[in-house]
Amino acid sequence: MGEWDQWIGRCERRADRVDAGLVTRWLATLDRVPLSNEAVPQGLHWCLCLPDAPTARLGADGHPLRDESPGSFLPPMPLPRRMWASSEVEFLKPLRMGAAIERRSTVSTITEKHGGSGTLVFVDIAHETLCDDALAVREMQTVVYRDAATAGSACVPPALGEGRFDPAPWTAHRMVVPAEPQLFRFSALTFNSHRIHYDLPYAQSEEGYRGLVVHGPLTATLLLDLAQAELGTNALKSFAFRGLSPAICGEPLHLAMRGSGAEIELAAFAADGRPVMAASAAV
Repeated sequence: MGEWDQWIGRCERRADRVDAGLVTRWLATLDRVPLSNEAVPQGLHWCLCLPDAPTARLGADGHPLRDESPGSFLPPMPLPRRMWASSEVEFLKPLRMGAAIERRSTVSTITEKHGGSGTLVFVDIAHETLCDDALAVREMQTVVYRDAATAGSACVPPALGEGRFDPAPWTAHRMVVPAEPQLFRFSALTFNSHRIHYDLPYAQSEEGYRGLVVHGPLTATLLLDLAQAELGTNALKSFAFRGLSPAICGEPLHLAMRGSGAEIELAAFAADGRPVMAASAAV
């Protein structure tokens, strides 16, 4: 039995509603015009049924506090750094404007690993998002907790090198530069107060990043947006992504896509070609 096994199977339910204002703000954050047919773009489920802990119940990193109480959905492991490592998403039916939304979340597995980078604890969370009582999105999310940054260690990621991203092998390519206002808006949309996305001194001195960190799900959203621009709104039946290296605010981020049908490959790269995120999709 592991130290945190009592949290496996722990569940929570949250309710919400899709409204036009949320969709408009989501599209504005991505610099997209409102959709004429009131379609709800894929990925918006990340803005629904959000954790709503009071400000007084936030930890030093900005995330909701975790403790031993039955109401603590995630375990209080003493590892201070947290990141959304990956997700596997199935789109079963489109979300509908005005629909009632319910999300059922269950802690599926907790795995502790030890290696050169210290202790890592992976928490897999199974989410089911229902739209008007019908299952619309199924997702397995992996969150990883890590040791504190070591004093004097090199910042992450390393400074940009002399290499350059080559778009030639990809059939679709878009370059964006996520800036502070976009990170702020995405934090607001997802009610995410993790300080690595807006507090530069904290991100650098406490968590060892070279700059403000672009949210993993924001990078994933930008890849989804590229896929929907190429394939159409709500065209995907599945989407999976895995973070490889942090993207840094204010630096070019290259989004790329190739393939078709059940074998669509997507990826994000830094300006020097460093892989930031790997993803796949199917229509």
